[in-house]
Amino acid sequence: MIKFIEEASDYLKNKGFESPEIGIVLGTGLGKLVDEIEIIAKASYNHIPNFPTATVEFHQGKLIFGILSGKKVVVMQGRFHLYEGYTTYDVTFPIRVMHQLGITKLLVSNAAGAINKTYKKGEIMLIDDHINLQGGSPLAYKGMEDLGERFVDMSAPYDAEMNQKIEKIAASNNIKIQKGVYASVLGPQLETRAEYRYLDIIGSDAVGMSTVPEIIVANQLNIPVSAVSVLTDECDPNNLKPVNIQEIIEIAGKAEPDMIVLFKELIEEI
Repeated sequence: MIKFIEEASDYLKNKGFESPEIGIVLGTGLGKLVDEIEIIAKASYNHIPNFPTATVEFHQGKLIFGILSGKKVVVMQGRFHLYEGYTTYDVTFPIRVMHQLGITKLLVSNAAGAINKTYKKGEIMLIDDHINLQGGSPLAYKGMEDLGERFVDMSAPYDAEMNQKIEKIAASNNIKIQKGVYASVLGPQLETRAEYRYLDIIGSDAVGMSTVPEIIVANQLNIPVSAVSVLTDECDPNNLKPVNIQEIIEIAGKAEPDMIVLFKELIEEI
């Protein structure tokens, strides 16, 4: 594992990825933050040694290095998912590589469905806690003790200081932001009415198919992390309509400018 991480990191260093301070993972429909970056170097996932390859058509599949808000950042433009056939180790491999490159903070975004009936599509939810329903852990592998603590404490997986800054930035920019619990499921099928009721009963405010594995690994590596969900649909089991994936992507795109403001100003402050 360490050898694979070092091979990928060495390749990127030779491409000009030099000492990034902040890692960013961009989710479905949330790739335009890259337009705000003064790009220094980029690498396609399929060229990076030992990297998985993004197979979802609306994920770009590039790692980008540059300057954003005066800080060196490395950005995943497109992520990996368990529903693509990857393991939890695969989908979190890029986080380990970014850590090897030198990041000290991690920001994560995703598109999610609103379980909380007071939350509306097009809003942003700051993730305060999560529920792992993906049926696995990125730490449940032989040799994991070589990469960090196996029994990682998850009592506070999201960094309180960064989350408070995000809430203040949202308030100062008149951005409506919710805060809640993100449930991560395997997918790729959407949920049934009974599953939405279950997610509500167990305390979920939003549901998606990513993020939690990355958060677990960030905590193992002692990287402070914050994550936001762009709420792209409302999951009311009593008024459920068929989901249109293209509409989800469009809604994520409309909310994206607010997410960009939150991330840019947070990066400036941290």
